Amino acid sequence: MKRILKKMLPAAAKRAIVLGIDGFSLFLARACATNGVLAGLYYAFFSRRFDREHLAVLRGRLAYAKSLREIGETSPLLRRNIHRLEKGLIMKPRRPLFAEGFIAETVHCYARAAANLDYSPAELKWATDVLDAYFDVVEPSPVVEQAQQVYALCSQTRGTERPILVPPTFRPYPRSDSPPCNISHDALQALFIRRRSVRWYQPIPVPGDLIQKCIDSAALAPSACNRQPFRFIVANGVERASRVAQCAGGTVGFAEQLPAVVVVVGDLSAYPKEQDRHLIYIDGSLASMQFMLAAETLGLSTCPINWPDVDAAEVRLQKLIHLPEYERVVMLIAVGYPDEEGGIPYSQKKEYRLLGQDMVTDDH
Repeated sequence: MKRILKKMLPAAAKRAIVLGIDGFSLFLARACATNGVLAGLYYAFFSRRFDREHLAVLRGRLAYAKSLREIGETSPLLRRNIHRLEKGLIMKPRRPLFAEGFIAETVHCYARAAANLDYSPAELKWATDVLDAYFDVVEPSPVVEQAQQVYALCSQTRGTERPILVPPTFRPYPRSDSPPCNISHDALQALFIRRRSVRWYQPIPVPGDLIQKCIDSAALAPSACNRQPFRFIVANGVERASRVAQCAGGTVGFAEQLPAVVVVVGDLSAYPKEQDRHLIYIDGSLASMQFMLAAETLGLSTCPINWPDVDAAEVRLQKLIHLPEYERVVMLIAVGYPDEEGGIPYSQKKEYRLLGQDMVTDDH
């Protein structure tokens, strides 16, 4: 019906209808923006823009609860808690007794992970090394001693069929042990200036091993409590990449010649509470920037493709790449060998200067 009306109505009538709808929506927004209850009623009865987010968050909570019972190759709870132990171990001064509130939960999760031969060997070694360090230094208490007994038992029965990882240790280490950095600020700035959003590419396939290198670099990005709530889905080849890119707005005219497109996906099953729902966008974006900078060092260019929250586009891409409902798209990234004659927008950036109002002071 909407399509028929769009064809039948003159342009002036369509503009008037759009302006009227926008005006009424703005009137309702003003009326409901005075407090949280009215805002909730507005999005319950007058706008369904957040329906998919609500559903994704709830499905994510259920998937998180399932991951506690059925541990697979990795565990967001174990990653989070082991990282919390690391932060306790490096505290200055370190408290003699810490982590009593979650150490039992941690070792029980560790026991289930250690019993699963499919669990990530590197992640398990990290957890083992950190737990060893924790029990080496923590002051005894009934809670700690009980947890240590569980840990000792599962350490003795840990599967021997998994790959053996040799040193170095995965324990926390002093900053002085970090690898040296031979990159000057000028060299880094040159990389930042060189990395621009490239939309025109040579008709050359992108080797999968280069994309894997970019993903490996992206995986080193920081994430809240080391939960790493993201993954990369690769559409390699012009036909596949074009189908994915056409799901996004703003790709008309260049989507058909993209050699590869990477879909950065946020995973809400990493969280038990709604309060963390936005971390997938923060952590996914940090990883995406490292992906794009890594690509530049390998002779590839990239273009981040915006992904606004549009239901039709979300449904289309979700079906195309088979996303569960608790995973949400953060952005798309086009990847390929640049057409050296292709144009690049200059895109002047804002200038940022530290002014008095931009700095924290002692004034109250």
